[in-house]
Amino acid sequence: MSKQLFKAFPEVSSKQWKQLIQADLKGEDYNETLIWKTNEGINVKPFYHADEFAALPDITASKATQWNICQTIFVANVSKSNAKAVDAIERGAERIKFILPTEDISLKDLLVNINLSETAIYFELQFLNSEFVKELSSIPSKAGIYIQSDIIGHLARTGNWFTNLKDDHQQFEAIVNTTSSFSVDVSLYQNAGATMVQQLAYAMAHANEYLNHFNTNEKQDIKVIFNVAVGTNYFFEIAKLRALRVLWEALANEYQIPTYCYIFATPTKRNKTLYDYNTNMLRTTTECMSAVLGGADTICNLAYDAIYHKDNEFGERISRNQLLVLKHESYFDKVNNPSDGAYYIESITTQLAEKALTLFKEIEANGGFLHQLKEGLIQRKIKESAAKEQEQFNSGEDILLGTNKHPNPKDKMKHELELYPFVKTNPVKTLIEPIIEKRLAETMEQKRLEDE
Repeated sequence: MSKQLFKAFPEVSSKQWKQLIQADLKGEDYNETLIWKTNEGINVKPFYHADEFAALPDITASKATQWNICQTIFVANVSKSNAKAVDAIERGAERIKFILPTEDISLKDLLVNINLSETAIYFELQFLNSEFVKELSSIPSKAGIYIQSDIIGHLARTGNWFTNLKDDHQQFEAIVNTTSSFSVDVSLYQNAGATMVQQLAYAMAHANEYLNHFNTNEKQDIKVIFNVAVGTNYFFEIAKLRALRVLWEALANEYQIPTYCYIFATPTKRNKTLYDYNTNMLRTTTECMSAVLGGADTICNLAYDAIYHKDNEFGERISRNQLLVLKHESYFDKVNNPSDGAYYIESITTQLAEKALTLFKEIEANGGFLHQLKEGLIQRKIKESAAKEQEQFNSGEDILLGTNKHPNPKDKMKHELELYPFVKTNPVKTLIEPIIEKRLAETMEQKRLEDE
């Protein structure tokens, strides 16, 4: 449009806006009343204005029109998993992620009747075998075969290597040579209680450990997949994913490798609740919205009952339908880079990226991510952040509806539990302290179960 609709209106500066707001406050302090500080150390203002930017940020490379709906399937039985995958695709899933607990499976039987020209397949391996990865990579597929392998992520989650440091790195090197890619599990840090700044910094430091391991020739065509958990802080989660791309581009440029990273997003488990479980659907919906607007490539929703029910058709169908509604009824696939130019989101993105970069540099200056993981420094920092967030939940500052706000005392869950929904204690000897995922509501829920 050549006609400027608002040209007749005078421009209003941020200073003028602030003066008007200050007048309406009738003597109350502007900073104390309207500015709040996040756990990331970011001051959130009541409004944002173009004149606060020296230059508007560049247009991002993310393409929201191309995000894909994924269904995750744990392969306990090959024929049943195949049937579940085929059904999920018929019902709207565009990607399938198989979690393989063992290499003792028939890939041919697992993939029968799946059109690999249209449906990309992700494989998350809970074991380490470079020869098996070669077999996976040889599967002909126009849509793509993606293999998620992350030995440092396994160490952080379990406290142990698959075998040992030397053997794991040899196997991992062979896998990367075969696939020209690796994955980084950022979701672990979020689900354990890390702040967004920590998640971003750890993601970069985690990836940097791998990049430092390979020589120049090996790195030229390498691609990275970030597995990210998305929380309920709507705008900040959008900014987090955008900041992740900014940081990766900066790091990739240093190594002269492809600057586009692949983001595989799923809702967080940290804020999910056992009681009043239908509220989980509200949480996962907004979390998936953040993932789309933040530029995730593939999104796999979390079923509302995932923390206490075994995989079931109803829960999986509802979670998949949430994404189908976002795509086909809410039109979340019609506009690329939808959050570009929003002053609030742009400001948060910049601040998250800058703070994360500072922390990343500190980690690298003090031995790197793997060193700090072995020393227990990463674990301690996450614990501190998680404890602060837990205090906010316990005091009611951080609200989970139906749990610490407006709970239904008649709600009974003891006989609904098919899975143990709390942190499991496993007295196994480990090389390092593992990073433990824990939901905010666990202690409160355990007390309620005891009182039923």
